[in-house]
Amino acid sequence: MNRPAAVLIPLPACDFDPTEVAITWMVLREQGYAVAFVTDSGQRSHADPVMLSGRGLDPWAALPWLRQLPPLLGLLLRARRDAVAAYQLLEQDEAFLKPLRFEQLSTQDFQGLMLPGGHAPGMRSFLENPRLHQLVADFFDIRDERGRHKPVAAICHGVVLAARSMSAITGKSVLYGRRTTALPWAMERSAWQLTRFWGRFWDPDYYRTYVECPGEPEGYRSVELEVRRALADEQDFVDVPLRTPGYWLKTSGLFRDGPGKSNRAWVVQDGDYLSARWPGDVYTFATSFAKMLAVWKDK
Repeated sequence: MNRPAAVLIPLPACDFDPTEVAITWMVLREQGYAVAFVTDSGQRSHADPVMLSGRGLDPWAALPWLRQLPPLLGLLLRARRDAVAAYQLLEQDEAFLKPLRFEQLSTQDFQGLMLPGGHAPGMRSFLENPRLHQLVADFFDIRDERGRHKPVAAICHGVVLAARSMSAITGKSVLYGRRTTALPWAMERSAWQLTRFWGRFWDPDYYRTYVECPGEPEGYRSVELEVRRALADEQDFVDVPLRTPGYWLKTSGLFRDGPGKSNRAWVVQDGDYLSARWPGDVYTFATSFAKMLAVWKDK
C-alpha cells in the first residue's frame, strides 16, 4: 500500500450511520491522523439516507402526495446538522471516494482500526462478511514485541462485527475476556417501537438489523444480547451504572454529546480496545480513540 500509515475504517456498500463515520473521521483528521477506508468492492460507500435527511420516518412518508412534508419524528432521530455537515465534507475526501479493497490490506499498514455501526438492511452483508471478520481478528491477534495489538475502536453495531470475529489463537470471539459496551437493548427497542408504531409503519423493522425467529424471546437478536453471548462473562457487558452522575443524560436517548459535552456520553476502554453505544457518544468516542492512538505510539 502506497498511502501513509492511517486509521482504517471498513464500510458496507450502503447504509452505514453517517454520524459515527463522519464525526470520527473529522475528529481523527483534526488530531493529525490520516484515515483510510475499505469496502468489499473497492467502490465508495453511501450512508443511510434516512439518517441523513430524517425523511421516511414519519407516517406521511408512505403517501406520495404528502412525502415532501417536513419531518417531525425524523427530526428527533436523524443525524444532527454537525454530522450532516461533516458527511458533506467526507464526500469530498479522496480516500473515502476511492476506498481500498480487502485484498490490498495488511494490518502493518495501519495505526488502528475503527468499526462503525448502522442499523438499516445494507449493514447485514457488512456484519456477515468473513473477510472482514478475518481482518478484525488479525488486528486483535497480531501483537508487537511488547505483546500489544494495535488500537481498535467499535461503536454501536460495529461491536457486533467485533463479537463475530473469531481469534485464530483462541478460537473464540476477539471480545471473549474483554469488557465492552454496545447499543443497549433498551435504546434499540425504544427506537424500534417509536418508528413501527408512530412512524414508518410500512417498514416496522427498519430499526432492527435482525429480528427474532419464531420461538426466540424478544431482544434475542438485539445488539446487546448478541454481544453478551460472545463474552466470557455477561458482566463484561458494561452499561451505564444506575448511580453514575448524569445517568439520565447518558441513557434517555434524548441527548447527544458534543465538544465539551462528554457528560452525555458513555464509552468503555479495555486495554487497546474502545467501545461506545450509539451516535450520541461519537465525539467522546472519537476523541478517546485519538488519545489511545497517541498513547500507543508513544509507549
